[in-house]
Amino acid sequence: MSQTQTAIVPIELESRSYDILIGNDLLRVPSSYEGLPRATDAMIVTNSTVAPLYAPALKAALAARYRRVHLVELPDGEAHKDWATLNQIFDALLGAGCDRKTVLFALGGGVVGDMTGFAAASYMRGVPFVQVPTTLLAQVDSSVGGKTAINHPLGKNMIGAFYQPVRVIADLQTLKTLPQREIAAGLAEVIKYGPIADEAFFLWIEAHVDALVALDPAALAHAVKRSCEIKAHVVAQDERESGLRAILNFGHTFGHAIEAGLGFGSWLHGEAVGCGMVMAAELSRRLGLIDAVYAKRIRDVVGRVGLPVRAPDLGVSRWLELMRLDKKAEGGEIRFVVIESPGRAGVRAAPDALVGEVIAALVA
Repeated sequence: MSQTQTAIVPIELESRSYDILIGNDLLRVPSSYEGLPRATDAMIVTNSTVAPLYAPALKAALAARYRRVHLVELPDGEAHKDWATLNQIFDALLGAGCDRKTVLFALGGGVVGDMTGFAAASYMRGVPFVQVPTTLLAQVDSSVGGKTAINHPLGKNMIGAFYQPVRVIADLQTLKTLPQREIAAGLAEVIKYGPIADEAFFLWIEAHVDALVALDPAALAHAVKRSCEIKAHVVAQDERESGLRAILNFGHTFGHAIEAGLGFGSWLHGEAVGCGMVMAAELSRRLGLIDAVYAKRIRDVVGRVGLPVRAPDLGVSRWLELMRLDKKAEGGEIRFVVIESPGRAGVRAAPDALVGEVIAALVA
């Protein structure tokens, strides 16, 4: 994909189908908004970090389509992904007299996208929304597929809904303002797609790590497009995570425990997922599914992008307690996404003792 091309990745979900647009300067291009629902009002939901960077451009673009364009600016960070912050969106909608045709635009990373989507699913029993992800993690993962949620002190993303956007507009230019830590966090979600679904893509990632870390435009464009293609394929087959879609949570059972155990926001989501993938790969090895060489390849590429490969010492009993709150757990039994062979994943239970061995082997 060249600097000027726009890639379109469709999400095929019958009446809920939509397109992911991937390209440069899409925020400012009128064609990005063609075909969106008509309404009197649009509301941009963003945060205090993203607002000064991109809200003026989005507001100007939407002014040509909507009579009134409102803006609500939330505090930044995972620590604010809660009821109180969610209510700021509802307060803004109601305060502006927004009706059920109002279109919400989620301008920001995964936290903004998740909360805006949940607000859209709930306000007047459902209004349309558009994802405008500005982080790598959001562009390759959280903005796609319709998972919306807020956190609870006892668990991540435990309160939410499946609610699809009407479009995703992934402007690659927004990645240029990300700090390196956020780039690394986003690359965790890029890396995961290889071992679970496409070994050729994993080999490509290994060969292009330095280019991805350096924000090479061609490498980033390919990584975002291929990641979205893989996720689109999985979501089209299993929208509500009753089966196949669960593989997209590779590393997340361990990762969510890290986030909840340390306190939301201590580690970025992608940092926790990166470390969680190393742990899930080691569990896969101990289950006899992959060899030590493949587990090391996963650990090495996670480390090369600047993500942690050693886990925090929460205590084995606390680890297990937190992981039993994971949404994949059934009847108190923890279920993990494991690598069954290179490029193929599945969901399995594992004995607590074996999981404890993995934790003990990888804590810092």
